[in-house]
Amino acid sequence: MMVTALPALPSPAQALPCPLAAGWELIHNVELPHRGLEGDRVGGFSAVAYQQKSDRLWLLSDEATGYLVSFTGLKRLLQGEQVSLQGGRRLLLKDREGSPLPATLDGEGLVLLGNQVWIVSEGRRRPERRARLQRYNLLNGRLQREVPLPADWQEREGQGLASNKGPEALTQMASGDLVMAAEAPLIQDRAQQGKDWVRLARLRTGSDQRLEPLGRFEIGPAGAATRRKLGLTELLALESDAAVLGLLRSFTLPAGWSAYLQILRLPASKSLNTSLIQPLQSWDLLAIGLPSANWEGMAWGPVMKDGRVPLVLVSDDGFHPFQSSWLSVLAPRRGPDCASTRFAF
Repeated sequence: MMVTALPALPSPAQALPCPLAAGWELIHNVELPHRGLEGDRVGGFSAVAYQQKSDRLWLLSDEATGYLVSFTGLKRLLQGEQVSLQGGRRLLLKDREGSPLPATLDGEGLVLLGNQVWIVSEGRRRPERRARLQRYNLLNGRLQREVPLPADWQEREGQGLASNKGPEALTQMASGDLVMAAEAPLIQDRAQQGKDWVRLARLRTGSDQRLEPLGRFEIGPAGAATRRKLGLTELLALESDAAVLGLLRSFTLPAGWSAYLQILRLPASKSLNTSLIQPLQSWDLLAIGLPSANWEGMAWGPVMKDGRVPLVLVSDDGFHPFQSSWLSVLAPRRGPDCASTRFAF
């Protein structure tokens, strides 16, 4: 097994508002192009990751053929040295033999680790369209490994992930563990305890074992996932394994889209309990200027001159000709009495 250095994650003092209620400042909204360098239509961006050394963003598309698109220049954009990002070519995902994948992938979550990329995809409750956690080679796009989802998540009569309802969220913790979450309640979890809640799972670093349970997160009142299309679309780790950011979005008519960012305290690895994880803080992102869109991906960006680490978000245009793919950059607000010791998760 190849050993690769883990990417550095920001501390809560670098990456979170202080106090938490101070919220976020909108730095940039960038409308991404509809065409790649080859002239092909690109979009459906469902996840984003950032490589510090090369100043490169990788965006995952949920198009069924499966591909990544790179954009460079985020650091120069934040420094005011340029006004747009430079798009790269598509990296098509392939099977182990290097052949194009069948048009059955719905990539939703992305983690980069050196020249490896982990992707989690949604399913449609059919053998050929199962939800999957897979690792690919970032140099040639070839499939390297597939990890079975937990038994409770797999499609069987009366149980498992609902069609097109997750998993969408994937992040790598400071320990190296992968943590993923379903977008919406499993079929057997619907309308329990009067709330909608989603399951989290973890793949321990270096493990060849299956994913293991990692608690449950409340997303709203019972039926909200169906009635409001409410779902957990992304998780993002911090330097400590104790907490993550969660991105929730919903859609209703005539109100349209909503997008909320929350901070969640994860259960200790050896003390899982049955209580639902509650957010420590919640922020309305559309209220600070994000476009009304289907926000699905998050990543940490390059350190700013004042030491803050910005949050990068990407939206999914659904390949609709009259919608845009947006990339927005937020920075945490700081109060005058902010101290690095303020955060204790």
